[in-house]
Amino acid sequence: MAKINKESSEPKANVAEALSKTEVFFEKNKKTIGYVAGGIIVVAALIYAWYSLIYQPKQREAVDQLFVAERYFRLDSFNLALNGDGNSLGFAQVIDKYGKKAGEAVFFDAGICCLRLGDYDKAIDYLKKYSTKDNIMKARAKAAIGDALVNKGDIAASVPYFEEAASISNNIFSAGYLQKAGICYEELGQLDKALAAYNKIKNEFPNSPEGMEVQKFISRVEASIK
Repeated sequence: MAKINKESSEPKANVAEALSKTEVFFEKNKKTIGYVAGGIIVVAALIYAWYSLIYQPKQREAVDQLFVAERYFRLDSFNLALNGDGNSLGFAQVIDKYGKKAGEAVFFDAGICCLRLGDYDKAIDYLKKYSTKDNIMKARAKAAIGDALVNKGDIAASVPYFEEAASISNNIFSAGYLQKAGICYEELGQLDKALAAYNKIKNEFPNSPEGMEVQKFISRVEASIK
């Protein structure tokens, strides 16, 4: 029994020794520790001040500036929405002045404006900067990049964006993206891939607008393959 008590006391002694060394360390370095702790507090205070006094007001200002641009966007006045009307800023100017403080949606809206206005390179640039957790909007952005590439004549580069858009949304909107991919595959002479895209619409999205007319696409491709 005495042996057991001796062995069980050793861990307690080790703990006590460790605590003693810790106390000595803090005693010897208390000034340095105090400076470090004070520095951390100062940095935290500066970050809070920057966020509350500079970042948040700028963010509110950026959002306020978007009001007129968004109204023009809803009216399909894409040039005014993008470049402003001389009194209010457009999406492009808001991005230049505030960046992401205006919110991620400003990149999507600017990209769509450029797409509609025929500035395809700029549209792609804006849309690639857009980020969202909303799968429907993410898919729309990917498909819009595909549309811009098609309009540039780079059909091969557009197909992966349409395919990705279809896989991201995975709903009735996917049928439209798959149809665009199928048409591009036909243009590229990749008929087997076009047929696969159309059959996917037929099997997985038969009630979509594209699904209701996809059979004519299938028949056309099958006739070409024969």
